Amino acid sequence: MNILGIDIGTTTVTCLILDTEKKQVTRACTLKNDSFIEGKAFERLQDPEIIINTVKAAIKQVCLDVTPDAIGVTGQMHGILYLDKNNAPLSPLMIWQDERGNELYENGETYARYLTRTTGIKAASGFGLTTHFYNLKNSLVPTDAVMLSTIHDYLVSVLTNKKPVTHSSDAGSLGFFDLKALAFDKKALEIAGIDPEILPEVFSETVIAGTTSCDFLPDGIPVAVAIGDNQASFLGSVAEPEKSVLVNVGTGSQVSFVTKSVTCPEGGEIRHLTDDEYIFVGASLCGGRAYAILKNFFSLCAEFLGGSDEKLYEKMDCLAAKGINNPNKLTVNCEFCGTRENPVKRGFIDNIGDDNLTPEALSYGVLKGVATELYDMYKGASELLEIPPQKLVCSGNGLRKSDLWRQIFCNDFGLPTELPLHSEEAAVGSCVFACAASGIYNNIKASCDALLR
Repeated sequence: MNILGIDIGTTTVTCLILDTEKKQVTRACTLKNDSFIEGKAFERLQDPEIIINTVKAAIKQVCLDVTPDAIGVTGQMHGILYLDKNNAPLSPLMIWQDERGNELYENGETYARYLTRTTGIKAASGFGLTTHFYNLKNSLVPTDAVMLSTIHDYLVSVLTNKKPVTHSSDAGSLGFFDLKALAFDKKALEIAGIDPEILPEVFSETVIAGTTSCDFLPDGIPVAVAIGDNQASFLGSVAEPEKSVLVNVGTGSQVSFVTKSVTCPEGGEIRHLTDDEYIFVGASLCGGRAYAILKNFFSLCAEFLGGSDEKLYEKMDCLAAKGINNPNKLTVNCEFCGTRENPVKRGFIDNIGDDNLTPEALSYGVLKGVATELYDMYKGASELLEIPPQKLVCSGNGLRKSDLWRQIFCNDFGLPTELPLHSEEAAVGSCVFACAASGIYNNIKASCDALLR
């Protein structure tokens, strides 16, 4: 069986073919998501048409002489676009980094804080329904809009020529979602003045959304309902969920583990995974982005001083390895882009002395700072663990490409680390989900056992 997995990321689009017999990714194509649109200073917008065309180009490369037996889809969570009655886009995609919810609303409160106070449910800037609330109050919802959708739910609609639906793993990222009922919270929506009719139908099971009916794939291929990229990364990375903690470092970073609880300590979230399972998620807005910020700083220094900025990440890792040996280490807090709870918060560098304001110490400090932030989230939620974990699974390019960074995580968490069997974890996770949804395997556990071990 050949499964097509699709992941619409913030900066890249990945399509791959997973051969279930060989347990191998036999084809893969990653293209740049070059769809950003200029907007107001607080807006983060992408063009959905460019994204869909990029997906089509990637599918064409991996499906050149292969017809998939099933299709799994995932993508960047939280963001929304508006659709008309014919399921056509009426707006840009307002992505998870959009900050309109942090604009002042009334009485000195931001839109996000107002929603949190009045509904009693956390509403962060970047959450789809926080974005929608801002748009409602500023008359920015297109007149003909009948539905809002995530970008990957919209892709499933394009593939199947059907009205978009959503999975509970994704619906929760929009906000105002009741984890016990696995449905949008009607009371919170009423308080916010949001018409529930604009929301897609929610499925909490492992299901097929429809079959292909488009001009770039053969008809009749089962397409699973799209799932959130955090949950997809978990499914594509962790072969033994009950024994593992997952850390993922991409643009942002997350720490995740399976739990039965729907009640979460401050500083994290509980998200539905699938069927009767949930995961705790501690998420940082800066992961690899923190290291990229440092890289840009070094690049500017190189330009100013007449040096070379080639292969900077490799050089930074070498510098960081030397920085480990300095007994007087810098403390780097990497909340450079704030947090969802406190968007104006900023990072800092502490313990600067005459012997450690060096490129070595700074490179090590940023790597350590990202690890420490995730570890603190994990520690604060460790009471939710069913059993003590036995291993730390390290996913995302940030950790896959850096032995040093994995060692730092190993030291902080006190657990042996391992890499997932497959790279491009989110796209692989969408394949795992699609295999269960289409009946290739009986359920998610059987799908994980078959494809990840």
